[in-house]
Amino acid sequence: MPDITPSPAAPLIVIDLQTGMFDGRFEPPIHDADAVAGRTRALIDWARRTGRKVAFVRHDGPDGDPLAPGASGWPVWPLLGQAADEPTFGKRVGNAFSNPALAEWVTRQGARDVVLIGAQTDFCVAATVKGAFAEGLGVTVVSDAHSTLDSDKEKAPAIIARHNEAFETQGARMATTAELVEG
Repeated sequence: MPDITPSPAAPLIVIDLQTGMFDGRFEPPIHDADAVAGRTRALIDWARRTGRKVAFVRHDGPDGDPLAPGASGWPVWPLLGQAADEPTFGKRVGNAFSNPALAEWVTRQGARDVVLIGAQTDFCVAATVKGAFAEGLGVTVVSDAHSTLDSDKEKAPAIIARHNEAFETQGARMATTAELVEG
């Protein structure tokens, strides 16, 4: 069995788990939203317990978008329990590493790899996996802690499964929440 354990310095990066992904006000909630939120809270607790840093990434949508700065869907989902000392990095495109401050923050942690979770699997999570590799970082994707919406052609569970296979093919370590939290 391959080693799925991220390095002790690898921070947990929570991508775009904002109010608009959960509240159903403008779009349906992401697939399995309550369970993803629960697994995210468990992973945040694991990160804190193991001395890892946690960072949140927030998509800054254009004016009029539910994820636009100041809009009701923009804040990090409060039920995730973000601590006051856990930074939030804004972005306007899919790749969280498009904000150079995130890469600088990861470097300051002494990390050579990251643990990624969040939304949406087929957009911002996929782009951030590629962005982390482009930064020369190792990547662990938590296979059951990222989600998306159904598309016109494919249901969310199929999108998630297809991307999990692609992430592994790209070289990401794959782990489940239970493997990390209980491991």
